[in-house]
Amino acid sequence: MKYGFDNEKYLKIQSEHIRERIAKFGDKLYMEFGGKLFDDYHASRVLPGFQPDSKFHMLETLSDCCEIVIVISAVDIEKNKVRSDLGISYDMDVLRLRGEFVKRGFLVNSVVITHNNGQSSADAYRRKLEGMGIKTYYHYTIEDYPHNVSLIDSDEGFGRNDYVETTRPLVVITAPGPGSGKMAVCLSQHYQENKRGVKAGYAKFETFPVWNLPLKHPVNIAYEAATADLKDVNMIDPFHLDAYGETAISYNRDIEIFPVLNAIFEGIYGENPYKSPTDMGVNMVGYCLSDDEVCRDASNNEIIRRYYTSLNRLADGDCNESEVNTMALIMKRAGLTTDYRKTTVAAHERRDQSGSDAAALELPDGTIITGESSPLLGPSAALLLNSLKQLAGIPHSVKLIPQKMINPIQKTKVDYLHGHNPRLHTDEVLVALSVASTMDENCERALAMLPQLKGCQMHSTVKLSDVDSKIFKKLGVGLTCDPADSSKEQI
Repeated sequence: MKYGFDNEKYLKIQSEHIRERIAKFGDKLYMEFGGKLFDDYHASRVLPGFQPDSKFHMLETLSDCCEIVIVISAVDIEKNKVRSDLGISYDMDVLRLRGEFVKRGFLVNSVVITHNNGQSSADAYRRKLEGMGIKTYYHYTIEDYPHNVSLIDSDEGFGRNDYVETTRPLVVITAPGPGSGKMAVCLSQHYQENKRGVKAGYAKFETFPVWNLPLKHPVNIAYEAATADLKDVNMIDPFHLDAYGETAISYNRDIEIFPVLNAIFEGIYGENPYKSPTDMGVNMVGYCLSDDEVCRDASNNEIIRRYYTSLNRLADGDCNESEVNTMALIMKRAGLTTDYRKTTVAAHERRDQSGSDAAALELPDGTIITGESSPLLGPSAALLLNSLKQLAGIPHSVKLIPQKMINPIQKTKVDYLHGHNPRLHTDEVLVALSVASTMDENCERALAMLPQLKGCQMHSTVKLSDVDSKIFKKLGVGLTCDPADSSKEQI
């Protein structure tokens, strides 16, 4: 895996700037954490070298003065929205996040349910949390938010929300994913704190978009691809350009909300300490790219991966044509087609030649390995074995798992478990390979190659099962699949 991001430099300069921001305010600082506080796999994919828990490690140095508030949207509860990287719903992820924070010594007293509009599912979730001893607050939908500033900055707007009781000087606002309403919670708390005579500050821990990278840099375009369902759009920050004469990149929701933030700060302090949305953020990512070309390539692959994800979501009925059309426009703006991925081309060629479902993977040295469906193995399982043999220097003609070991597994799947697909999945192949490794040196050598798959790119001409997808994600493989609806035209 090639690295294009200096994680150690990032930890150092990002934490320094956070401390500087904390020092600027008095009684309390509300810090919105954009993106995921840990398990930020999007960042690690587009910035190879970025560690998924980097932001979390920085917070650990502040745990004695820090309190965490987790935010979830009632809309996401109602839709049972799922984190695609972990395969769990947002409401379950709130509990997972809270458990991780508490286990690592953080104070997590409360959860805020935003965008409340009387949803019964939100009421049920609140009862569940309170039954677990977790303080839960409602923040309500405000008509014409964020444009109706006079309503927002009033007792009928932010004043209607529950006041979230906090005890520490640094309050970190985080959420399972984007669009949860983190910034609105911060602003509402500012309004409420001012009513109580408390001087509070606001800052935003930013990752994407990267303000000091070009608007059309693949890293920034990949952020739009990641939030296509929210229709986030990167934009030149007009407030920053007007105040400083400098181009900086922000995105539509931050730019739209800035007049609200400006009005609230003026109401509290008489003036806004920030001249632009870019000023609000603390984002040193752009200073830590060690290899721009590596990051560009990784981001291009991520954009295409998100495109395929939308195609499959559409085929499954989990989104509408609008999301796919948005992704198609993003692909066009990035100057990409699916043929950018060598594995996509190779998988399609293998399928066309064999007449069977196929998959392809690019190894760290650039070698393309393919596999196809057979009576014994699915294409992903065959590809996995072929890739491990190549990495271990084992001839392709060598059969790592003897058929006499595969046959009883298939019999169990079909005869005893009443399955319809006798072919082995990747998890079953790895278990069989592990058992065989106690008796066969080649199997042992092949298993030892698994870590080398991290960062590799893969494409399948058939949508993989959840089991196979999760295995490749755990191995760190960047996976794309043709949509289940193969009639859907691709770029």
